[in-house]
This record gives sequence, C-alpha cells and structure tokens, in this order.
Amino acid sequence: MPSRKTLKIATFNVNGIRTRLPHLLQWLAKEQPDVACLQELKAADDGFPVDEIHGAGYGALWVGQRAWNGVAVLTRDADPVEIRRALPGDRADEQSRYLEVAAHGVIVACLYLPNGNPQPGPKFDYKLHWFERLIGHAQTLYDSGHPVVLAGDFNVVPTDFDIYDPKHWRKDALLQPESREAFERLLQQGWLDALRVKHPEERIYTFWDYFRQHWQRDAGLRIDHLLLNEQAQPRLVDAGVDRWVRGLEKASDHAPTWVTLEREAARVAKPVAKRAAKRTPVRTAKKAKRVTRANA
Repeated sequence: MPSRKTLKIATFNVNGIRTRLPHLLQWLAKEQPDVACLQELKAADDGFPVDEIHGAGYGALWVGQRAWNGVAVLTRDADPVEIRRALPGDRADEQSRYLEVAAHGVIVACLYLPNGNPQPGPKFDYKLHWFERLIGHAQTLYDSGHPVVLAGDFNVVPTDFDIYDPKHWRKDALLQPESREAFERLLQQGWLDALRVKHPEERIYTFWDYFRQHWQRDAGLRIDHLLLNEQAQPRLVDAGVDRWVRGLEKASDHAPTWVTLEREAARVAKPVAKRAAKRTPVRTAKKAKRVTRANA
C-alpha cells in the first residue's frame, strides 16, 4: 500500500477489462495505486465498467474500442482531468491507444504501442509510424516544465537482458532493431526508465505469455515501462512489478508495473538550461475538459 507521502503510478495491460474485472478490483483494493493506466480494454465506451470502478473509489477516463485496443486512466479519490485522447500526428488513425491526463499534480500519458506482428508487413509499418508520432509528442511533454510519466505497454523489449531467451524471439516485432532503436531515441530525449534504474542487475519481467508454461518457468519479457521526465526524476522513490496478479486464475498475461514518486519534489531538479526558454507548454488542466463521475 503506498504511503500518503508518495504517489504510486501503475500501468497494467488487463487483456480484457470485463473478463479481468475481478482481478482488477482485487489489485486496486490491495495495492491502492493513486493512478492506474490500463491497456487492452477490448470494450466499447459503453462497455466500460464505470460503476464498479467508482465503487472501488476511483475516478476514470477511458477511450474504448470494441474487441480491440482501448486505454483508461483511473485515479484514486479524484477524477482525472483530460488533456488529450489521441496521439497527435495522424487524424486518420482510429485505433484507441493513447490517453493523456492530469492527475495528482502529474501529467500521465497512458499508451498502448502497437505490437507490430507479423513483420515485415503493414502492421510493423504502423508500429514504427506510431512510434515516430510518440517520439515527436514526447519531446513536447518532456519540455513542458511539468512532471510527466509515460506509462504503458510499449511492446518493445529494450535489450536482450529484458527477455528470458532472446534467440527464440529474434523474428518478433518486439525485438526488431527498428523497434529497439526507436525506444532508445525516445530515452535519449532524457526520459528515465524507472524500472531498470531501480533494478539494474535484475532480470525483471512484466509479461509472460500463455504458452509452454512460461509463467510457471518465469520465462518472461519486460515490455511495460514507466518513463520519467526531468521534473519527475528527482521524485522517484521506487519501482516494481506486482507479480502476484499474474499468478491469479485466468489472469492477464501482463502484471501491473509501477513507480512511487514523492508527492512534492524534495530536491531541486537540475536546470534545463537554454532549452527551458523554448518549451512548448502542454494544454493545462484549466484548458482541459473535466470529466466527473456524475456525467461519466
């Protein structure tokens, strides 16, 4: 359970929110994240279990899509404030994969990056195009002057250390050089990979597929990430994975992954130097439409 002095922000690919709703509610009750980013809702907007989420003590925003995709952000004892509900850069993109909110003094971007399989092919091309859009928008977020967390299922295994056995996955889109290079370019903007920083020597995983006893053998992959910008980095306290959720009966193939941040920065962040004068502000909460429980 997070301390009142810290803020727990988590990401969880639920792999079907209706199917896994009991697991989700159990996790929320036990771990009590302050912000929970969900992916793969696999439900239309009107199929989102808003009453159950409110009953658990959480406000919610969501972008659904029937049978596929879908993202949501839940906030404990508060309503998240919407900033945007689609990744900029392609107005023709109809897939529900991005939701950006202000919550508890932090900007949180919940994302579900395309898987990209099979590759090569149009699905992999879409993955790389989506990644380029993310990199472009992420720079704006990084330079916003606000603490920002990019949280979600990135569908990228950053290095061979982040997978139990890379040789059997070499043809998978999650390990392709183009995928890894895009993730590295994102980090080079200055984002901190919180889970890896807190566990530099540990083979820590967030995903175990349903085949060949991978969960039972701890044959996993690290594809769920929480990245912190310069303003958020000094507030980092801890990061981890709630593995017990993956062990539940008929669980999602992902486990919730999280960071804890100091609610207020205890140290002064390093100056952004000349770049600060060129910041492009993110839409603020005052400009964003507030979605309350009454009209959810």
